[in-house]
Amino acid sequence: MPIGSTLSVGLIGLKAFIIQVQAFISPGLPYFSIIGLPDTSLSEARERVKSACQASGFSWPQTRVTVNMSPASVPKRGSSHDLSIAASVLCASNAIRHDCLENTIVLGEVNLDGSVLPIHGLLPIMLHAKERGIHKLIVPYRNLDEAAMVEGLDVIGVQHVGELIEIMGGNATYRIPDLPHNSDDATVDSSQTPDPQSCGDMSEVLGQEYAKWALQVAAAGGHNLIMTGPPGAGKTMLASRLPGIMCPLNESEQLEVASIRSLCGTLPHYGITDVPPFEAPHHTATTAALVGGGSGIATPGAITRAHRGILFLDEAPEFSARALQTMREPLESGYVALSRSKGSTYYPATFQLIMAANPCPCGYYYGTGERCTCKEKERMRYFSRLSGPILDRVDIQISVPPVSRIAQQHETQGETSQIIRERVIQARHTAMNRFKQFGWTCNAQASGKWLHANTSLKAMELVNKALSNHQLTLRGADRAMRLAWTLADLDGRTSPTEQDVHQGIELRTRMS
Repeated sequence: MPIGSTLSVGLIGLKAFIIQVQAFISPGLPYFSIIGLPDTSLSEARERVKSACQASGFSWPQTRVTVNMSPASVPKRGSSHDLSIAASVLCASNAIRHDCLENTIVLGEVNLDGSVLPIHGLLPIMLHAKERGIHKLIVPYRNLDEAAMVEGLDVIGVQHVGELIEIMGGNATYRIPDLPHNSDDATVDSSQTPDPQSCGDMSEVLGQEYAKWALQVAAAGGHNLIMTGPPGAGKTMLASRLPGIMCPLNESEQLEVASIRSLCGTLPHYGITDVPPFEAPHHTATTAALVGGGSGIATPGAITRAHRGILFLDEAPEFSARALQTMREPLESGYVALSRSKGSTYYPATFQLIMAANPCPCGYYYGTGERCTCKEKERMRYFSRLSGPILDRVDIQISVPPVSRIAQQHETQGETSQIIRERVIQARHTAMNRFKQFGWTCNAQASGKWLHANTSLKAMELVNKALSNHQLTLRGADRAMRLAWTLADLDGRTSPTEQDVHQGIELRTRMS
């Protein structure tokens, strides 16, 4: 029976699964069908594959050709399976040997002229193949730089379907066309890989020592933060320098971030780096842009691209209330679930939320407020989008006052990001060693039960007093205690003092 078979890999979110692609050539009128729940772009592969094979000198069968993609119950999407479909048909037609594609994953989109185009999401696909013990892959030539990031695999790059035929021992007639340069396919080199210094240095920020200290606490403990202050006070400048003082990503976290970027098509620009990602969507961003969306299987949004890093919302009250509310669950769970007609997708979303806001629409309602031109209703409406449940999930809430004086050249500049980063790394290591048995990596992940059992009674009295005065909610009390443990770690103490708890409460209420 003339059946050709090869392997491909599908993605649902970041979860990969092996697809067996089988082609069967049977008697009948000329017809080419693809079955196994293909989406629209995959159904259109019929015309692309047929034309590409003919452009390689292959005589397309003048009979019935059926391609099945199993498991048939799982939806298949995208054009990355084109080359695998072509390989299975070529195998069924004896244009290439039947045994040459055993345990081989074939990936790539094909053009009508037979050229093979690069695909998105190759890194999570390769990691899955390695996990499943499949070590041979055929991928687009322009994906070879990304493929080189995973060691221990035998990867072959092809530029044309005819090249695939020749590699597999067949005969082909083809010409590789000159393709226009695409900046998305640029070779990854060290000059493109960001480093902590590329985001600017904390010493460049004039004044704002309290805000710098609050950012250091946020980085050390993984705490969310909001800064309010007038325009030009340095809120955006401070936030953009936060990745430069954060703890570097470990190897598994680097692969997580790189897999997301591979799926989004931005990995060639970044490479695999230990610098936490920094996402700053515009305040006009829709809910789908923030959490993910699209028809069929939902694609990642800004909160997933910020996984293991920072999601910075500048002008936070200008975001739609609906967009802000959708972040409540990911802030607690660390992932986002997106349900669409063709299935549900889960994306990781463990990020630090950093927000900046003006005190009012005109920005000058601070101090005596004499420069403010806003009405009281306008000020209330402005902050109403930042609802209580959202702010209750933000550990650090501070005001950033205007800078009143520019330092002279001979005056001492503030600490550099590198010095602050070393303290942050030490504090993070202290917390990781303390929480090793629980699997937590920072104080922001500590449970309320653990905090209540391990915080001193004198320190707890301050928290209870704040609760009774309605200065804190119960969730806010736990977050204040987490801040206290972070402050203790930064100062090298084994447990928080009453002063640490007092400062933790102040960090949560300084904005009010």
